Amino acid sequence: MGSIADASGHDFLRLENLDTDVPPDPEVVARTREAAAEDSANSYLPFVGQDQLRDAAARHVSELSGVAYSGTRNCVIAAGGLSGILNALLATVEVADEVIVTDPTYAGLLNRVRLAGGVPRQVPFRFTPGAEWRLDREALRAAVGPRTRSMLLMSPSMPSGGMLDADDWALVAELCARHDLLLILDSAMERLLFDDRRVIHPAGLPGMAERTIVVGAASKELRMIGWRVGWTVAPEWLMPDLVAVSLANVVVPVGIAQSAAAVALGRSRETLPAYVAELQRRRDTVAEELRGLPFGMPAGGWSLLLRVSDYGLDGAAMSDRLLEHGVCATGMAGWGVAHGADYIRFVFANEPVDRLRGLGARVRSALGI
Repeated sequence: MGSIADASGHDFLRLENLDTDVPPDPEVVARTREAAAEDSANSYLPFVGQDQLRDAAARHVSELSGVAYSGTRNCVIAAGGLSGILNALLATVEVADEVIVTDPTYAGLLNRVRLAGGVPRQVPFRFTPGAEWRLDREALRAAVGPRTRSMLLMSPSMPSGGMLDADDWALVAELCARHDLLLILDSAMERLLFDDRRVIHPAGLPGMAERTIVVGAASKELRMIGWRVGWTVAPEWLMPDLVAVSLANVVVPVGIAQSAAAVALGRSRETLPAYVAELQRRRDTVAEELRGLPFGMPAGGWSLLLRVSDYGLDGAAMSDRLLEHGVCATGMAGWGVAHGADYIRFVFANEPVDRLRGLGARVRSALGI
């Protein structure tokens, strides 16, 4: 969809891709320019990532979770969050192991589970039009079987914006401890929470510090998509395998980006609230535009899903119709079993509020209502 919009020459409302029009902090851009001229940043070394960023990432996860992590003992830098996710899966999943994920879940995560030889087992969020997504806890209990190896979870989840609450995480911790499961936490959006919600970090729950692999990224919260930097923070007993896979997969992350990511991460406690407030304004605008239509209200993140099967369409057909109304959006086929092809996704991180106004009329015209 992005390629269609790029090639069209038209001023589409760009709601199709997980981009953002809000730039990184100016200090981040300046530090990147400086690093591009430094010999130490133009290097394969250190293979596990620069100490400044490893320390910053470990400190960041420690502050959120209450678990004491060390950059030296507990962190390896990755070439983006998805690279870190694949590394974690390759290091821990054997062929035919089941990995529990939510439904819907980003298709790229599902395919990385498959690439590692695993089998994704999707547990649905419960969908109520106009309300927030809620994890189906009984389905989560039932999903754990003899081949289950781990859970790969994200909160707020992408693409739904569904958030796991305290009771959800308590159940995750209970099941992981009882069945000796690992938790791979995709934390790329964990602080992009709306309506004054606070992060609940599962590594800090009883019994979870020794079985949680935290994979973070500079792309979403720090708005550094093109820098391709992520980090993995994990218990020390898992680090040899995580480092070995990391070195075999991508030898070293982008050298000129790492110190800039450390600067951004260090500044994020003071700079992130304004960005979250802007995202919430955009979410609220889209929700108001779609009032009365069957959409799920995101608790956080960058995107919102609309169920178009209520109007006899699937996401792909709706995507084609929306192009005729100047809107570029992506269908969700392949992202879920319960919540897949019936939905279309609207990314609200890449368009300002003034351009999002009027979306509702375009959507209703595309639906034929």
